[in-house]
Amino acid sequence: MTQDLVARTSGRIRYVRPAVGLAAAAVGTVAVAGLADSATESDGLAAFDPRLTDDMLHLRTIPLTDLARSLTFIGDVPVLSALALIAAVVLRLMTRRWRPSVVLLVAMAGSAALTYCVKLLVGRHRPGMTYVLGSADTSYSFPSGHTLNSAVFLLTLAGLLWASGRRLAWKITGTACAVLFSVGIGLSRIYLGYHWATDVLAGWLIAATWLSLVATGAYLTRRARTDLQG
Repeated sequence: MTQDLVARTSGRIRYVRPAVGLAAAAVGTVAVAGLADSATESDGLAAFDPRLTDDMLHLRTIPLTDLARSLTFIGDVPVLSALALIAAVVLRLMTRRWRPSVVLLVAMAGSAALTYCVKLLVGRHRPGMTYVLGSADTSYSFPSGHTLNSAVFLLTLAGLLWASGRRLAWKITGTACAVLFSVGIGLSRIYLGYHWATDVLAGWLIAATWLSLVATGAYLTRRARTDLQG
């Protein structure tokens, strides 16, 4: 009887993670849709964007500008693409398994596709050139691709770290660094005048939503493989 109870409990628990992941993705999708509508209509949270951008202008100093440019450089497509490929190779060599590398590359490919598609769907223009510290960017503004792609890259690595056998201190440190860099890169896009604040917020929300689906898919495929082997 006890064994039957444990089996039933285990069977129910195995569906909790996918349910939570899908629920988080659903909530994230609704939040992103609401934010996109706000950005399109310039109401709601988007109504505060000009004020926040003006406030950023008053914070500009030479040291902060240098830091912002360094952070935004990490989120550039060529740099982030190279880092993702290098990380995939390192993961393969360190773990001797393809799974972590595949998870990372799938996460990054989906992130790039989401960035492109959502930009086209929303079609929001960037802040004017009077705000920008750097060369002009004529692509659409919502969401911030630097923010979205860097968050997916860094937090996927943090997630893979938690799935490894590393010590807890390494996991906590790695996650803290991933979050700090993700936040820093997002804020750098507002500081440099390339994005409105809601563009950056959308980047974080889409990253969280997409990573919920990636984590759910990774869990389900691992469970399916375990069941087949068992």
